[in-house]
Amino acid sequence: MGSIIFFSVAFMLGVYFTFAAVQGDYGLFRRVEIAAERDALSQDLEKLNTQIAELENLTRRLSDTYLDLDLLDQQARSVLGMIRADEIVIR
Repeated sequence: MGSIIFFSVAFMLGVYFTFAAVQGDYGLFRRVEIAAERDALSQDLEKLNTQIAELENLTRRLSDTYLDLDLLDQQARSVLGMIRADEIVIR
């Protein structure tokens, strides 16, 4: 009778630890979720770095040391909503 209890307890502990290794907080499924989240965040980081580079370029082009008149004209028209008399606007 004692050996049956011992083996059943050992079997139940084995099942518990196997379940914990697969489904637990530090299990295999959680590790896959974390890896997928890491990949998604890496892609978001790349997109944000691209946007930052574009904004830094626009900021540099509008700075006092390097002034791009075409960009300044475009930004002023965009903000003020104005056009010249000889232009045609298509929306």
